Amino acid sequence: MVTIAVTSEGAGETRVAATPDTVKKLIAAGCAVKVQAGAGAHSRFADAQYQAAGATIAATAAEAIADADILLKVRRPSATEVRGLKAGALVAAILAPYDDRADLDGLAGTGASLFAMEFMPRITRAQSMDVLSSQANLAGYKAVVDAASMFEQAVPMMMTAAGTVPAAKMFIMGVGVAGLQAIATARRLGAIVSATDVRPATKEQVASLGAKFIAVEDDEFKQAQTAAGYAKPMSAEYQKKQAELVTAHLKIQDVVITTALIPGRPAPKLITRAMVDGMKPGAVIMDLAAERGGNCELTEPGKIVDHNGVRISGPLNLAGTVPVNASSLYARNLLTFLETMIDKKDKVLKINWDDELIKGTLVAKDGKIVHPNLMAKEGM
Repeated sequence: MVTIAVTSEGAGETRVAATPDTVKKLIAAGCAVKVQAGAGAHSRFADAQYQAAGATIAATAAEAIADADILLKVRRPSATEVRGLKAGALVAAILAPYDDRADLDGLAGTGASLFAMEFMPRITRAQSMDVLSSQANLAGYKAVVDAASMFEQAVPMMMTAAGTVPAAKMFIMGVGVAGLQAIATARRLGAIVSATDVRPATKEQVASLGAKFIAVEDDEFKQAQTAAGYAKPMSAEYQKKQAELVTAHLKIQDVVITTALIPGRPAPKLITRAMVDGMKPGAVIMDLAAERGGNCELTEPGKIVDHNGVRISGPLNLAGTVPVNASSLYARNLLTFLETMIDKKDKVLKINWDDELIKGTLVAKDGKIVHPNLMAKEGM
């Protein structure tokens, strides 16, 4: 029988790696599940619900981890937790593998097999395991809702006997999963929406949601996407032309949502101090890339900065502000991934180490970092 442990997250993390629903499915697959007491409290999942689903409630993290074959987490676990696992145990979490390499090496040195869920390949069979998409979708929604609240004016156009209230103008910078959801949410609220991205494939997506696409569409723009669907770093010449276009567009915007990220790199700076200087007092910038340094030059992670009447918010863990939904989606991502590792007939771990899902997410095994992206980063 496969034993799975779920422990509480650290301060500031409201999500949990398993829900009563996914626990029930794991137990039906022949697993034993131990959940640390209070692990689901921030997501409104009570210990009694986990017990009703068949889980054992452990008083401490150490008790939950004892004899576990798999540890499920939202964030990177502590070294103490990983050292408490049996030899060769598995850890699946959002590991932030490009951050704090020394700590990651320490976790790898324990001998645990570490899986970074954010490295899940962007292929059809892995869509139900894509934690970045599930969490970004919620972040894009919440970004617009929070920005609309900060804006302190009405978003849709309203026609009244006393006069007309104009619709707010919202500009979405970066049209990945979060950006697309931000566009859709802004449109539902009645805003006039525009969006930009360096990837040419996004133009049609933006238009399909009823928003206007803003970009310098030259030859470089047509080649600005990797085979995996991510944005490529753009040349200084293109960035200058795009900046001129964006600067003019920002001057008339009420709300700006930035979502641009490049894996393994600091967030690209899309909005400079000079651009903010040209914006209207009362405008709002919601920077979803704050955890990676921010898309706006003035962003301070975890804070709201007022610059000449323009407020720049740098939220951290925005998906975690809707923890019930975020935990439910994340837990289902993990469940689907684990189902590829568990033999349904014999109820044991049966990992195909050559499976592209395993190879794509496996960061460390047998005491060593094994993921090619991380090995190249260290010049190995």
